[in-house]
Amino acid sequence: MENATRVKSTKVPMGQKIAFGIGMLANQMFPAALQIFMMVLVKGLGFPPLLWGIIFFAPRIFDAFTDPIMGFISDNTRSKWGRRRHFVFAGGILMGIAFIAMWQLYPENGLTYNFIYFLVLSFIFYLGLTIFSVPYVAMGYEMSDDFHERTSIMAIAQMIGQWAWVIVPWFWIILYDPEMFDNVPAATRTLSYYVAAFCTVLALVPAIFIKSESTKDRTDFEPINKSNISKSFKKILVSFKEAFRIPQFKILCTATFLVYNSFMTISAFSFFIIVSYMFNGDAGAAGIWPTLHGSVGALVTTFLVIPIIDAISKKLGKKKTFMLSQGISIIGYILFWFLFIPGQPYMFLIALPFFSFGIGGLFTLMMSMTADVIDLDELNTGLRREGIFGAIYWWMVKFGFAIAGLLSGLFMAWVGYTPDAPSQPEGAVTGMRLFYTFFPILGTLAAMYVMRKYDITEARANEIRAKLEQRKEES
Repeated sequence: MENATRVKSTKVPMGQKIAFGIGMLANQMFPAALQIFMMVLVKGLGFPPLLWGIIFFAPRIFDAFTDPIMGFISDNTRSKWGRRRHFVFAGGILMGIAFIAMWQLYPENGLTYNFIYFLVLSFIFYLGLTIFSVPYVAMGYEMSDDFHERTSIMAIAQMIGQWAWVIVPWFWIILYDPEMFDNVPAATRTLSYYVAAFCTVLALVPAIFIKSESTKDRTDFEPINKSNISKSFKKILVSFKEAFRIPQFKILCTATFLVYNSFMTISAFSFFIIVSYMFNGDAGAAGIWPTLHGSVGALVTTFLVIPIIDAISKKLGKKKTFMLSQGISIIGYILFWFLFIPGQPYMFLIALPFFSFGIGGLFTLMMSMTADVIDLDELNTGLRREGIFGAIYWWMVKFGFAIAGLLSGLFMAWVGYTPDAPSQPEGAVTGMRLFYTFFPILGTLAAMYVMRKYDITEARANEIRAKLEQRKEES
């Protein structure tokens, strides 16, 4: 363990950690369900690729503006409920209502109507997601000032949040079950009610149960009102630039983008590889194996990877644990090349524990390290800006997701793979397999190279906390 200056730390009760983690399940399950439901627009409602692309990218451009604005508002809110809780509550309600409404689509309404209807409702949904997620993530950053306790908070949150990726892959089976629904659009309309109700309840848990101090009498916050809106927006841009100028934060954002982008780019390929390579294009014969790939991987992440990451981090520190976890994930990607075996689908399960260290270690450690960077920012500026930092970090994640969607399509076109074709051109499936193995390895290696310069160790983090505590005592 690194030598560390002893400072007063905040230990968080397990109930508070679980309440925060339940919110993470909502934060991950809404977008995960959205990703699967989006396929309905193509397969069930006849949306052409251009309209699907507009619907996919436009809300994320909207996010680019709303996330940092919400971060600024959340950081500077004066309220008896504190800075975050009421936003988390309102955002959770808005998300749930908009999610149900956006999926009430009927083929008989026509392509143009359905496109405009869905696009408008998707903006409302993403607005609700911003109002919820930016203050929610900031809540986690400010729950503790202890170097290892922060990792524990994020580990529990990711363990609970990973259940989204255990549950959601089974939606494929429900949506396409002819005994339950007449068609996929009808299935989506009905399932949206259950998903929204479940996720909305989850989203409200941190707003109700996580404690926060009143900020009603704070005088050091920036004013938020109509007359000051232009000044406030300028300060948002300044805060955005200041945050990204911090070398350690830039490193975290860049490494996250590289790992997450490369992972998401090839994530959809597993379905096509299993069906086309292992089952000769017969989706019926593939059965639940594509679903098990995602669901079992998430279970491994929840019960094996994240607890190991949390334990190792206490011994080696966060940076070394990140390097180790990403190195293990590279082994997993290599194993997939050898263990996607026609006629033996159970073999790829062996690679999942290694593969799962990539994403499982990423967010557990990166969110904890972001909280350490926020302390450094407070030491330099005197401001606590969890909202701004959270907004920027998760904007990078969303940006990576958007770029990944574009790259997936480009790679598939490059190798000549056609998802709905009864047979594939020679070399197309091999090309998919090559990208599946080597593209994320390159992204992971690049992230590890970037992270080599990250320098906030446990000793330095505690030194920063000691200086902050001394400053508070002197003020």
